Amino acid sequence: MSAPIKGKNTESPTEPFKRAVATTLRAIAGKPELEVNYAAEKPALNSERARLPEPPRRMSKADAAILRGHADSMALRLAMHNPAIHKKMLPQGENARSVFEAVEQARVEAIGSRRMSGVAQNLSAMLEDRYHRGQYEEITDRADAPLEDALAMLVRERLTGQKPPQGAKKVVELWRDFIEKRADRDLDRLADEINNQRGFAEAIHDLLTSLDMGEDRTNEQDEDDQDEEDGAGEDNSQNEQGQAEQDDASEQSAQEDAELSADQQEDQAAESDDAPPADQPDDMDQGDSEEAGEPWRPKHQLPNEPRGPDYRAYTMKFDETIGAEELCDAEELSRLRSYLDKQIQHLQGVVARLANRLQRRLMAQQNRAWDFDLEEGILDPARLSRVVTDPYQPLSFKHERDTDFRDTVVTLLLDNSGSMRGRPITVAATCADILARTLERCGVKVEILGFTTRAWKGGQSREAWLAANKPQSPGRLNDLRHIIYKSADAPWRRARKNLGLMMREGLLKENIDGEALDWAHKRLLARPEQRKILMMISDGAPVDDSTLSVNPGNYLERHLRWIIEEIETRSPVELIAIGIGHDVTRYYRRAVTIVDAEELGGAMTEKLAELFEEKAPAPSRGKRRLH
Repeated sequence: MSAPIKGKNTESPTEPFKRAVATTLRAIAGKPELEVNYAAEKPALNSERARLPEPPRRMSKADAAILRGHADSMALRLAMHNPAIHKKMLPQGENARSVFEAVEQARVEAIGSRRMSGVAQNLSAMLEDRYHRGQYEEITDRADAPLEDALAMLVRERLTGQKPPQGAKKVVELWRDFIEKRADRDLDRLADEINNQRGFAEAIHDLLTSLDMGEDRTNEQDEDDQDEEDGAGEDNSQNEQGQAEQDDASEQSAQEDAELSADQQEDQAAESDDAPPADQPDDMDQGDSEEAGEPWRPKHQLPNEPRGPDYRAYTMKFDETIGAEELCDAEELSRLRSYLDKQIQHLQGVVARLANRLQRRLMAQQNRAWDFDLEEGILDPARLSRVVTDPYQPLSFKHERDTDFRDTVVTLLLDNSGSMRGRPITVAATCADILARTLERCGVKVEILGFTTRAWKGGQSREAWLAANKPQSPGRLNDLRHIIYKSADAPWRRARKNLGLMMREGLLKENIDGEALDWAHKRLLARPEQRKILMMISDGAPVDDSTLSVNPGNYLERHLRWIIEEIETRSPVELIAIGIGHDVTRYYRRAVTIVDAEELGGAMTEKLAELFEEKAPAPSRGKRRLH
């Protein structure tokens, strides 16, 4: 018998492992017909299909455990979760909803962890990987720590006795005292209801109420839910009857899924890239998907987004968008502008040199192109000889073509909060002034905007809330003030004085960044220019004492993160941020942090130069624009 021909077996060494994981998933879920695919995309799940991450070609023990963790999480979601009950019990508020989703996912995973030690190990590996990838270890402020993740890990700890993964420990400890002080009994009650989804959901609502995130639920809803509970009880009893068989299948799979042999590892190293690709799901319904190991999220949410769509204002009646010239008279503006010039005389030379360098770089990109032999335009002297030799020849004109580079508008959005008082706001005003003049010379339109609030501690919005007997969860509770220092169509010389307004005593108050960024972005979208650039300059996270005193501590920051995610992923606007003494790289994909305000001019010119030297992004198909 001849020896087998080398190279004939084109099956990837990971295929046996993938088949074993898929078989285990179906066994635990109790769905033998479930379609399981692997792809280099986010894990996703619906009632008919499961998409798992494509395993690496050189797979380690940790990689195998993480993949099995995703599969076990999906399987438990299918086996132990009733979507009808979940939908009925889901709270309306977005913050409450995200907590509800996370805690319910912790419940189904805890059931599997308590019954199967192999599943517990796999889920721990998956969670550790998730929090490590999310850089949760670097979070040091509660405002940056997602409450739903902290609660999910605390619930997991109560239900299984397992400590939070190393990557999530900081997040949990930031919230632990706050949660346990208010809702310790509710956490204990969750453990008693772990096998009763409806009772568990009721306990979550009590937990939310203890954390001031609850809402009223009518008796009619409770009666409607009773039918679902009966169905859930039948499902759970069936699951329990078949659980022994599933336990055996899981433990057997844990051995069959063992690490690839040494021979397979060597084959993988030498294997070429033309190995058969993993099956790709053709029409996975993203709207109904559920991520492995993560709570289900509503259709309108972006993947991994820091949720904020429930953000609202208690009242917008007292908000204002106003031109700088309307906030004080012309004489005072002139005086304030003179004061600004005196404050930064030494700085103007430095920023001006940087701006001139930027101008040279920009002008070098503007290759001039002309159209000739036109009937009107600029007289073409190179063709005058034709008129001299033949007087009957008409005069020839030329016209310079518009370049793509010039079809650009830049918005500078300046934080006008109280923390910017002094040197930072002076430098910001100067840099905005000089850069606006520089870009205008290069044919680029510039808009300069500022944002603050009309009052400290809430203003008229808070007074209206107090008069209404302090309704719960009022949302943003202050009067916005959005200032237009220079519109994109206004020439720099006309708007120059307006920047002096930033020197006015009492102007700088609170900063609500999310709404300001949304406002500036919408103004840019309405512009006709092809390329739109938005630069945010801030020295800290959004802060408004009135709002944060009656809402969750990360209420404003969550909304800011959501607005940033929307712009960065779905908008044609190119967003960049500069933080003065504040790390904005944790919010924005394209960002830089400076320690001293004196560095602002250099950072602004350098980042703008980088943007202009890049090719303008082509409009992407299939992505909606924000309105």
